[in-house]
Amino acid sequence: MTTIEVFDPAMCCSTGVCGPSVDPALSRFAADLDWLAGQAVAVTRYNLAQQPGAFAAQPIATAALETDGDAALPLVLADGQLVSKGRYPARGELAAWAGLASKAGTGFVYGSQVDELVAVAAAIAANCEPCLDRHVAAARRLGVADADIRRAVATATKVKDTPARAMSGHADELLSGPAVAETSGGGCCTPATEPAVAETESTRGGCCAPGPAANVEFGRNPESSTGKCC
Repeated sequence: MTTIEVFDPAMCCSTGVCGPSVDPALSRFAADLDWLAGQAVAVTRYNLAQQPGAFAAQPIATAALETDGDAALPLVLADGQLVSKGRYPARGELAAWAGLASKAGTGFVYGSQVDELVAVAAAIAANCEPCLDRHVAAARRLGVADADIRRAVATATKVKDTPARAMSGHADELLSGPAVAETSGGGCCTPATEPAVAETESTRGGCCAPGPAANVEFGRNPESSTGKCC
């Protein structure tokens, strides 16, 4: 089993993900280490403020501090070998050091952050406002930047709008050609046999009256939205 050891600078807690202002890099790294632990990798973190003895007992950490001081931290060891110094590495690097990059598939790429970006895009596609509020907030908690969230929104909007433009073009083709004869078979918008139903909040929507567009103002408070569809 691969062992990853992280020697952190002095922080207020074991991960640094606390207080009113959290460094996004620390949130991302904490999520990456949680993912790594889920891949049967032994992960241990040492905080200089709380566990100075661990630093003193590790010759590599001691030497790095003597040479570079606090600039050497965070320090990352893989199976006792120094692999990173002075920065928090990306998930792909952690996966490679743990020997996971050679596994079939790309599991080391898809993690909790990507999962929330996919959920944001799905909320846009579904026009689900409470879903969007919830997943934008979750992505932010994981350290995802608003710029990345907006890219997910833009991609989802582009994909969603493409068939709408195609349908509009098809309508133009129909209206520019010979008149289409009416049929008695009904369809999704004009059922032939079903009686008309008065529109209510529970019946509104469908192919002819889609619900309101998803809110993409990321400043909303997710707790203020109603419904918990996801």
